[in-house]
Amino acid sequence: MTRRWIVDAMNVIGSRPDGWWKNRHDAMVRLVDSLERWAAADEQHVTVVFERPPSPPITSRIIEIAHAPRAAANSADDEIVRLVQADQDPRHLNVVTSDSALAERVHTAGASTQPASSFRDLIDPVD
Repeated sequence: MTRRWIVDAMNVIGSRPDGWWKNRHDAMVRLVDSLERWAAADEQHVTVVFERPPSPPITSRIIEIAHAPRAAANSADDEIVRLVQADQDPRHLNVVTSDSALAERVHTAGASTQPASSFRDLIDPVD
């Protein structure tokens, strides 16, 4: 069975100090672009989770873009856990995060994790 990915967006974006904080929306667009290229090339099923709906909206035909119902502390984490718990077979989910509290919650729900920085290097290698 194909492994499916749920990506903690801001955790992955924040894993590399590349000036992302100067334009948060552009960093979100770059992450989605990298995820699309990777998912299409490797036939991966990816859901990226933001803490709030991107404004202006970011769309994709290749990956699923999700967000927490409302922005608040740990809201994206709560949405990721909800997605894992709602999944019919979380053993085939891999959650990308370096947040230890989120990783513990995800493991309890039955999914695996991968550190954000190594995943970022996978989808967006540094030249």
